Amino acid sequence: MSFPSTPHLWRPSRREFLYVGLVGTVGLTMSELFRQECRAAAAAGKGQLGLGAGKAKSVINIYLPGGMSHQESFDPKLTAPVEYRGPLEAIKTNVDGVYFSENLKETAKVADKITVIRSMTHGEAAHERGTHAMFTGYRPSPAIQYPSFGSVVSHELGPRSDLPPYVLIPTQTTPYAGTGYLGSAYGAFALGSDPANDNFSVRDLTLPGGIDAQRFGERREMRSVVDAHFSALEKSDALDGMDSFYQRAYAMISSEKARAAFDIKAEPKKIRDDYGRNQAGQRMLLARRLVEAGVRFVSLTYGSWDHHDNIKRANGTQMPNFDRAYAALIRDLDERGLLESTLVIVNTEFGRTPKINGTAGRDHWPKVFSIALAGGGVKRGYVHGSSDATGGEPDSDPLSVEDYAATVFHQIGIDPEKPLITPGGRPQLIVKDGKVVKELLA
Repeated sequence: MSFPSTPHLWRPSRREFLYVGLVGTVGLTMSELFRQECRAAAAAGKGQLGLGAGKAKSVINIYLPGGMSHQESFDPKLTAPVEYRGPLEAIKTNVDGVYFSENLKETAKVADKITVIRSMTHGEAAHERGTHAMFTGYRPSPAIQYPSFGSVVSHELGPRSDLPPYVLIPTQTTPYAGTGYLGSAYGAFALGSDPANDNFSVRDLTLPGGIDAQRFGERREMRSVVDAHFSALEKSDALDGMDSFYQRAYAMISSEKARAAFDIKAEPKKIRDDYGRNQAGQRMLLARRLVEAGVRFVSLTYGSWDHHDNIKRANGTQMPNFDRAYAALIRDLDERGLLESTLVIVNTEFGRTPKINGTAGRDHWPKVFSIALAGGGVKRGYVHGSSDATGGEPDSDPLSVEDYAATVFHQIGIDPEKPLITPGGRPQLIVKDGKVVKELLA
């Protein structure tokens, strides 16, 4: 911030004064996130943020970037010619007549707790466009930037339990996980480091160097005195609401519950081992801790699934860790009584070509692919839709991106047809032309 040479031309407002002081006190990144969110909430007159009325109180979105092959995961083609079937065998699940690919051995044991969708479809064969569709529910447009599911949840439902409403594990790997036209007020809190690392810590959850708890409390008290002073000067009742980001920033740092939610090392050794001491395992375990504590939407990424070459080797490297972690997450949530209130999504930007290519891999294929849902009021032990005999087209009950998005928002208590207002003042539906797929719901 620069000051004009003529002193009377710059009279700091309370916000500017506090902005300067806060940078060295609780960290700019988190405080700015809270500042903008609360400013937007106050400006919109939202008041107390509601909890929503859906079956799901929280969402864990597990994104497998690159385009996971449906044939080598949830939709193996048992009777197709080998050039379509691929190099992996199919295995039975604990649901009669349902088979998964051989590297999903643990997930096969929890198939009775999940819904598999084998008929997901859209027309975007480029990574960026497919990712945009699955993160926002919209096809990309040069005229508007659409918000991610997590940012819409943040906008509509807001925070609870001194925790940010939307968290990314470990960080934002795609711009389509962002806020779009909603603005940075509803951006995600990104960890900044991987929970699988031995030295894992979350930025902004520790006091700055040289500031102990007593000094932190003194600065908080000092801020309240300055707050009152400027409130009297500016005579604005809205300032308290607009600047409540300070209270949230302080609350998150001083809240034992908030800090404990991110403390993955507090988990018993056996549980950490059950999930797997790797990226898939520890990311999913931390996601469970966060939704258990009150985070509304956790989005995590794992692996790289763009398997154009040697899909047997590539899948064998990536899938077993995912399989172990995902099955552990479903069991853990179920045993804790959290699965019905937590919608767990496994998705990817598109599938892979029906036929194995010349380098023993598969190429991009958005016409049909598989995703999985669990908890949050969806059916258990259910397969929705199907692809044809070679995995090239939907054969029954195709699921569009719009219908998928509408169903997800419905389950978390958000009306998918609600209009939001863009910066230009135009209404924009959360989901356009989507319907809730009741066949997926319990």
